[in-house]
Amino acid sequence: MDIGKKLKELRLKNDLTLDDLASRSELTKGFLSQVERNLTAPNIATLEDILEALGSNLSEFFREEPKRQVVFTAQDFYVDEREGYTIEWIIPNAQKNEMEPILLTLHPQQKSQELATHDGEAFGYILKGRVTLVCGNEKYKLKEHETFYLDGAKSHYLYNSGKSEAKVLWVTTPPSF
Repeated sequence: MDIGKKLKELRLKNDLTLDDLASRSELTKGFLSQVERNLTAPNIATLEDILEALGSNLSEFFREEPKRQVVFTAQDFYVDEREGYTIEWIIPNAQKNEMEPILLTLHPQQKSQELATHDGEAFGYILKGRVTLVCGNEKYKLKEHETFYLDGAKSHYLYNSGKSEAKVLWVTTPPSF
């Protein structure tokens, strides 16, 4: 861990100058500058004083947040074959996130799982084929490269009335598959 860099980031996050921090921590501006540039290291008591002046403490300062995975490959995907369709989770454990993107493959003459009314939204992009979006009592025909966007106020599902598979990138909030 780069203590000096992290202290400087915390100081700037608190919108403080070196003069401000020096005044609050009763340390010199020169000493704090050297600490931030890793030219000197504070002892534990001094570091506690600096952190207190920054509204933090040792426990918070040294807590490391786990690095979140940003890029996913096909090896990370999870595929679930269901009757009439296949769901491919393209972000592992997406249920813990705010949104859940999936690749949905609808077999000919089949429909997806019907999503009941919910507080949230859904977005879809038709990658291949043609589908019918059934939202409440309304039906919308969509073809390749068209999209849909709706709120969860009405139950909804997709139906593939064609003779070939349809593939849809479907994103829901909150996760619901």
